[in-house]
Order: sequence, then structure tokens, then C-alpha cells
Amino acid sequence: ANANPWDNLKFDLEGVAEVQRKFFGTLTNTYSFFALYANLDAFAYDASAKIPVNERPELDQWILSKLQSLIKETGTAYENYDVTPATRSIMNFTVDQLSNWYVRLARKRFWRGDMNRDKQAAYETLYECLEVITKLMSPVAPFYADWLFQNLTSSLEAKPLSVHLTDWQPSDDELINASLENSMQLAQDISSLVHSLRKKERLKVRQPLQKVLIPVLNAETRGFIEHVEDLIKSEVNVKSIDYIDDTSDILVKSIKPNFALLGKRFGPKMKAVSQIIQQWGKEEIAQIEKEGKAAITIDGETEMLELAEVLIQSQDIPGWSVATDNGITVALDVTLTTALKEEGIARDFVNRIQNLRKDMGLEVQDKIHIQIAPLNETVDQALDHFSEYIKTETQALALSLDGNSNNSTVLDMDEFELAVKVEKV
Repeated sequence: ANANPWDNLKFDLEGVAEVQRKFFGTLTNTYSFFALYANLDAFAYDASAKIPVNERPELDQWILSKLQSLIKETGTAYENYDVTPATRSIMNFTVDQLSNWYVRLARKRFWRGDMNRDKQAAYETLYECLEVITKLMSPVAPFYADWLFQNLTSSLEAKPLSVHLTDWQPSDDELINASLENSMQLAQDISSLVHSLRKKERLKVRQPLQKVLIPVLNAETRGFIEHVEDLIKSEVNVKSIDYIDDTSDILVKSIKPNFALLGKRFGPKMKAVSQIIQQWGKEEIAQIEKEGKAAITIDGETEMLELAEVLIQSQDIPGWSVATDNGITVALDVTLTTALKEEGIARDFVNRIQNLRKDMGLEVQDKIHIQIAPLNETVDQALDHFSEYIKTETQALALSLDGNSNNSTVLDMDEFELAVKVEKV
């Protein structure tokens, strides 16, 4: 995955360790997650009784659409004896799409008690992704691929002897949904930008925020984002998403050349190219964002610049934090109202109680009573106002703010400490 096999390359132990950790470790953890819950539910994949893909949730349809694209990319690369792009595609799909997005968003579906149709769809989708990955990686990681394949197929009645004795996996073009893939890619990109702004402003994800502003350049893009709006709000913990016209004066943008790309392309003409780009105003910036390219004239010749060849930045607005990447801009409302602060405290408290429950060895269904030693007006009001939410999330039958610090557990809440007593009922 690092370079073509015929290129000269110094052997690097750290590089091996990185691939082991980032790819093989991630794939093993994903399989272990699947195996743990599949064994608990006695799930066995049955191709003859599986739920049709078009009847599964959109998250399942999306990852299976991405999987078909992966099959095509990998097959084409292998046909050309070009294993580097094949392995990179497999790694990117496994880490970025399957593990970091699909499994994380679908995790709760595996936790639910009864084997309902939604849970079955989740199992079948994850199984199908893992099995296909073993086939795609088998030419370049033969032993690991066969080990994983044997584990996955051990419960099948007609168990194949080896992944290397199976047919190559064909892609199913009917499962490719370009519109859904576009929507989910926007959800990932927007979420990534908002998370980067939270990190910059030191606002943890458990702290709810009011809104995100997203400039939209056309109705199609807005439609793609609206389709996954609830997912984005849940992922970045904001109350609402507002769409604005990018021609408004709310956002002020600046542009500069991407010297790493343009320098190789234009060489000695780079200075002239840089001067042209830096003279661009709001209209030119909007055009290249909307069209994905823009024409410039150098020495009487017309050249087309791609969006990736320029760097666009947005200035922060008072009370907002702004970020731009790959033609997408988001503005995050970083103003914390009293209500938002209280909800953030309540969410943090729930997280600490859940950890305390684990430390106490409590089962999911075990009920508790929570006593809290009063601390100050802000914290006490937050816990009081969100008491019903806290009790629901922590399986608490009672929550009282009349406890004392004697024989209590001290919870580190980052900005303060809270003395609590948790008793199993």
C-alpha cells in the first residue's frame, strides 16, 4: 500500500507496525465486535433468507453501495497487476467507511435485545462487508484473509475450504446509489469540519450547541445535506442546521494558491498565477466553489484551475467559528446559553454515572438510586432541570440533591468535582 512493489523502498519497521495497527488492528476489532454479538444472538448468515438490500435501512444501503465501488476499483487494479491502489482502496474502505462510520453509527442496533428485522439487517450487512473484504485482500494478505474467512464461514452448512478456492466477488451495479453516497460523503465532511471547530474552541462533543450555518451553492447540494440532516445533528450534537446563500455578507472568504500542486504544474509561471489568484474577490471565489474550476489567462493562453489547486479560508464571525475544506464551509455557533451549559453538565454526569455502574459491576437492567452532594447553583440547577433525562439514561429510580460527601464517590467532571453515592436497588 505504501508504494509499487517494483519501486526502490527502504524497509521500515515502524511502517509495518503502523499498517498492523491502522488496518489489520481495525479489521480485527471490527470482526471481534461482529463475532461477540453474533455469538450472543446465535446469528448465522443465511443467503437464502437474507433481507433484500432495498428493504434495509439507508445506512446499510450506503455501505453496500460503497462496497460495490470498492469491488470495481480493486478488480480493475488487480487486472492491471497494480496492487498499490487496490490495497489502498481496501484500507480506506475498512478504516474510514466501515469501522469509523458504519459500525460506529450502527453500534446500538447490535446492542438491542431481541433479534428483530433491523438487527438482522445490521448483522447481514456487516457480515457481507467482512466476507467481501477477505476475498479482495486475499491476493496480498493470503494467510490473514483465509483466517478471517474461515472464522466468518465456520457456521455455514456448505462451508468453503478456503477463501482462495472461492470465485472472485463480482460487483452488483444495482446496489450502487450515487445520490446516497453523495449525501453521506457530505455528512462525513461536514461532521469532520464541525469536530475540528469544536476541538479548536475546546468544546467537547457532549456539550450541545445551538446551530450550524452551511452556505449552499445549489439546490442539489442542499437536498443531499437535508437528506442526512438528522444524522449530522446527532453526530456533532447541535440543535439545528441553517442554510444560507453564499452571496450573503455573513461569511468573508479569502483565497490563495495551493503551491504544492500549482508549483509543479506551472513552474516559472507560478508567480503570475499567484498574483491572479490573490486578486480574486467574492464572485471569483464563489464561481470556483460552485463550478469546481475556473479559467485564467497566462501569456495569452487559457488555463483551467481546479478547486483542489486553491486554498479557501473563511474568517470567523463574532460568536461563531468558521472552517472551509474541499469546497464546503461551516459556521458553528459557539455561544453557550444557560440552557446549553446545563444540558452539557447533565450529559457529562450521565457519562460518569455509566462508568461508575461498570466499575460497580452492575448489569444493564440493574436499577439504582443516586444521591448527590450539592455543589453550587449552576451545577445543582442543571442536575435538577435534567433529572428525568439522567434517570432514564442511567436506569435510576431516584435522584436526590440532598446527599453528603461522607463515604461517597468523587466524580471528576473536568471543571469541577462532584460527590455522589450510587446504590443498587
